[in-house]
Amino acid sequence: MQDEQQILSVARRTVEIEQKAIKGLLDSLDSAFAKAVQHVHLSKGRVIITGIGKSAIIAQKIVATLNSTGTPAVFMHAADAIHGDLGNIQRDDVVICISKSGTTPEIKVLVPLIKNFENKLIAITSNKDSFLGQEADFILYAPIEEEACPNGLAPTTSTTAQLVIGDAFAICLLELKGFTDQDFARYHPGGALGKRLYLRVSDLTAINARPQVHKLSTLREVIINISENRLGMTVVTENEKVIGIITDGDLRRMLTTNKDIDSLTAKDIMTSGPKTIDNDAMAVEAREILEEYNITQLVALEDDKYAGVVHIHDLIREGIV
Repeated sequence: MQDEQQILSVARRTVEIEQKAIKGLLDSLDSAFAKAVQHVHLSKGRVIITGIGKSAIIAQKIVATLNSTGTPAVFMHAADAIHGDLGNIQRDDVVICISKSGTTPEIKVLVPLIKNFENKLIAITSNKDSFLGQEADFILYAPIEEEACPNGLAPTTSTTAQLVIGDAFAICLLELKGFTDQDFARYHPGGALGKRLYLRVSDLTAINARPQVHKLSTLREVIINISENRLGMTVVTENEKVIGIITDGDLRRMLTTNKDIDSLTAKDIMTSGPKTIDNDAMAVEAREILEEYNITQLVALEDDKYAGVVHIHDLIREGIV
């Protein structure tokens, strides 16, 4: 059995080989890459990405990246393409074919069919002089010296290079489209990343209780209000204006420092000037304030009037924290 140092040596060698390949991509980026990006940007159709074996898996990832950054893309397996899936390709679509060697049997069958459809063909390949390289309208060159696999068989370095080229391609398109964080949120409404970009405080206060007492409310009324609304606090208001906040902690401190509690009112035990946030602010802004002041709830205001409460648990539930 190999010891830890032998294992780490193999791991580091793998990283170094792939790192060298990625660095080599800097010199492979040329006019053909730029023209391919421009062509896709101006195209009225989608991007169809195809490949075989491990290249097909990379193709699926690039498709996902393009779709999430505003460029419509579809994956088409090279083997399935010649058995009916060619119907995916529409008139204005651009096809990207990924193949390290550019000479696999499936690619040799598929490429002429794509050319017959008169769709523009972009190749991501490590062999410019291959069948695929010769037939492509644009070559995104992904040169590698060796696979990380010691036998030189398992696609490792080559697929890493393909993936990086695909990411570079997608980000160039993103920049050309002027794709913004708001656009990203529209394409990722269900994930934590998207929520950070579109979720507002009002979305959270709308589903929370709205605890509230008057400044002259009795201690009993304050305790009942906090208990009923289950947020561990209540807001003290006067004419819908927030003048203070009372938390569970305030109640405990009050009990230890006051002997005569029967005459106490909300105004006597509240904390004045509580931290507030605009009800229309982004939820991520609420998180930043909670973290900065090490508190668990914020009072939300709308037109300077009490609108509700946002609690740290709301942000945790939504994946904002």
